[in-house]
Amino acid sequence: MSASLATRRVVAALLAAGALVGAAALPATADDHGRDRDRRAPSSIVISDVQYGGADRGDRSARALNREWVEVKNTGRKSVNLRGFTLTDRQGNRYRFADFRLDGRSSVKVHTGQGRDTRRDVYQDRRHQIWDERDTATLRDNRGNVVDSDSWNGRRHHRNG
Repeated sequence: MSASLATRRVVAALLAAGALVGAAALPATADDHGRDRDRRAPSSIVISDVQYGGADRGDRSARALNREWVEVKNTGRKSVNLRGFTLTDRQGNRYRFADFRLDGRSSVKVHTGQGRDTRRDVYQDRRHQIWDERDTATLRDNRGNVVDSDSWNGRRHHRNG
């Protein structure tokens, strides 16, 4: 009977040790799955080009305002509805896309001034230039997540996104 009791104790100790090892491994496994869920595929919507206001900063003509634009491009194959996407500058000026479907592998220029929206050009209907010689354009999705950002500093232009 003592051999049987000793065997039961050894088996119980081994089972308890296995349970502890299993419990310690569970949070690491769950954490790994959580990290995979947080990884997002890069967006196919990007800021592809910027034409900011230059020496004619005081010129408020429609022509001068519409020479200033940010180009948003869909690098993917599928069309994307940009409804609720926003484009902002450093000073907080914001343009919000209405119901606008951007086809795959195409782009749209967001002009500062006034005009009639088309598939290739949309207008902010502003009466003053907003993109400065040193500025940042930030594109956010309809949930407020930064999709892309582009900064420039006078002649030097570099991508952030």
